[in-house]
Amino acid sequence: MTTRLELYNAALLICGERFLSSLSEDREPRHLLDHVWDNDGVRKCLESGQWKFAMRAVRLDYDTAIDPEFGYRRAFSKPTDWCTTTAVCSDEYFNVPLLQYVEEAGYWFADIDELYVRYVSNDSSFGGDLSLWPAKFADYVAAFFASKIILKLTADKERRDAILHPRDGLLVRATKEAKSHDAMAGPTVFPPRGSWSSARGPGYSRRDRGSRSNLTG
Repeated sequence: MTTRLELYNAALLICGERFLSSLSEDREPRHLLDHVWDNDGVRKCLESGQWKFAMRAVRLDYDTAIDPEFGYRRAFSKPTDWCTTTAVCSDEYFNVPLLQYVEEAGYWFADIDELYVRYVSNDSSFGGDLSLWPAKFADYVAAFFASKIILKLTADKERRDAILHPRDGLLVRATKEAKSHDAMAGPTVFPPRGSWSSARGPGYSRRDRGSRSNLTG
């Protein structure tokens, strides 16, 4: 479980700065971290991946107030907590991906009357709930926050490079670890069965499956 204060202090630890005792402490590090927080710092981290702990599924009805002049007939407003789209489908079980749609300026456009969308949410009950964050994601967000304030806080070039190096810096490594951990959190995925194994699998009948239309003899 992560709190905002713990997140701030984790970022300060990376920067080599003294911890905050509270979120009201009047120090420059807190003000800088508040700036990152208030400028969608968490949202930007949520937008960077298809995080399972922040996933939300909704059914959307088309917006009757919008009548497109051409193209797809229906417009669907994106939810205010939307961060990034994972799936757009025409059925409630998300078995039928919708391929005929476009995404423009806060809307999805399609030719059906209702849409089923799965997306990463920053709502306070989903990705915005810090208590739901896996430890690896919390580490990634702390590294992201640290990367935003390190240049302001310190002139230590080695520490800056340790965080911001584009190939093996802490931020890059924390991002990869968080995504790897998140990928393992999903259900087991089995490869599709081939035609031979399907034919010999459950339900296979040993009866003659030859042609019945051209009998001889």
